[in-house]
Amino acid sequence: MLGVSGSIAAYKAVYLTRLLVKAGASVQVIITESAEDLVTPLTFSTLSRSKVHRQLSSDEQWDNHVALGLWADLFIVAPATANTISKFATGSCTDMLSAVYLSARCPIMIAPAMDEDMWRHAATQRNVHTLASDGVQFLPVNTGELASGLVGPGRMAEPDEILTQVEIFFKKKSRLTPLTALVTAGPTYEDIDPVRYIGNRSSGKMGIALAKALSSRGVDVHLIIGPTRDAIRENDRIKIYRVRSAEEMAEQSIAIWPSCQVAVLAAAVADYRPAGRLDQKLKKSGDMTLRLVRTPDIAVALAKAKTNHQITVGFALETENELENAAAKLHRKKFDFIVLNSPNDRGAGFEYDTNKVSFVYADGSHRDLPLKQKTEVANDIVEEIEQILAEKKQIT
Repeated sequence: MLGVSGSIAAYKAVYLTRLLVKAGASVQVIITESAEDLVTPLTFSTLSRSKVHRQLSSDEQWDNHVALGLWADLFIVAPATANTISKFATGSCTDMLSAVYLSARCPIMIAPAMDEDMWRHAATQRNVHTLASDGVQFLPVNTGELASGLVGPGRMAEPDEILTQVEIFFKKKSRLTPLTALVTAGPTYEDIDPVRYIGNRSSGKMGIALAKALSSRGVDVHLIIGPTRDAIRENDRIKIYRVRSAEEMAEQSIAIWPSCQVAVLAAAVADYRPAGRLDQKLKKSGDMTLRLVRTPDIAVALAKAKTNHQITVGFALETENELENAAAKLHRKKFDFIVLNSPNDRGAGFEYDTNKVSFVYADGSHRDLPLKQKTEVANDIVEEIEQILAEKKQIT
């Protein structure tokens, strides 16, 4: 599916449509009212061999934004103006394009096009950051002569560059499509009484980003997530299980694991829980001693049932002797590799949209990654999983 908004670069979308069709893609084009002033719908309908979608109010099936959102395997918006990016970031729904965006259940790829000052403006960059955090892929803008006559960044990626990214997307997707993955995310809350609990500051952002990254490659994902305020919707590729405690997360994980080939354990599971949950609120009466017992170790349980056709990926949050502690955890829990991060690194760890990680391997080696958006880190982790599966000849 191709969305075209009102940038002077709309003419490039004509060439992109032709390239996509020539490559064998079925293309449905959505055009905004302002884009019609630049390129006629007839041009797109002729090249795509399909009706162009323009209005939100029609009763015809293919003018139903929900139907379009469900139909597409990939939604490309090229060109995407600053106005369109702003609508997407704020959830505004004023035309067919923005309505389909809100209904789309497929991965979304955006090719921005605007003048340099608009592209560099803090408001635009905030919107880009918001959408990237939601899992939207932004294609890099090119630098060159702009419509204003200035020279700088803001030019839309060329149609052949976009086609290359589309081909990469579907190649990666086809390699992982047969797989099913288990992903754990967020914290667990271990209740003391009906009011209080033991927990941590995990937001679930990393696990959610991983679920989206895997599903965008065609993987069927079972996401087991603890209490979190970050939103994620179920779709055809992601099934969500809401849990509260470590015991609930363990029960779901152990039950689902035999049907999966990959497990990514990103949840910050509490190591201890109160020995007994009180039915009534515990009253304050001086100092209090709380007896704690160990929670189930999900990674160890999965490792015991692990076959040669399954891989597991763990996470380690360490504040000292990071590499040594991560390596010890990897061997103890039989991970194929472990993702190490530290709250000592600025912008990393709980609650941030960014993370700075290292991949630690069983042979003692490690690979350090720079600070990135968690959505980008998730893609790096999926790339590593893909490499391991290829080495094991689990995928071709």
